[in-house]
Amino acid sequence: MQYPAPAKWYDRRDAVFVEFCVEDSRDVKVNFEKSKLDFSCVSGTDNVKHQNEIELFGEIDPKESKHRRTDRSVLCCVRKAEPGKTWLRLTKAKAKCNWLSLDFNNWKDWENDSDEDLSGFDKFSEVSKDIKGVAQRSTVLIADIFRS
Repeated sequence: MQYPAPAKWYDRRDAVFVEFCVEDSRDVKVNFEKSKLDFSCVSGTDNVKHQNEIELFGEIDPKESKHRRTDRSVLCCVRKAEPGKTWLRLTKAKAKCNWLSLDFNNWKDWENDSDEDLSGFDKFSEVSKDIKGVAQRSTVLIADIFRS
């Protein structure tokens, strides 16, 4: 009997990441198609067979998509066919999958990255101006002290 592997996912600008949480996996097979991801493996000392077939929310670039196996999981980097397009969910169907969850530890609101980076840069610029102003006032005060 085959069971779906528990998985978690998160969205980025150019790719979607899916981590299948299977320890001591063997015979890992990952197949990327234009709108589908197939995953299968055998895990643990009990030789549990896992299989996940996912109809994806959007289209992907199968040739640029990759996976990496570790002792605890298999992480898939699924390259989007349309970078910059937000995926509202991983699956095409709106139905909730009991084996799938959001990876809140890696979730990031990347749509506002450029604004966030610029606001951080603006704050840095303001602090730099403040420090420069304080330094100039200090120089004037020190010069006044030495003149007297």
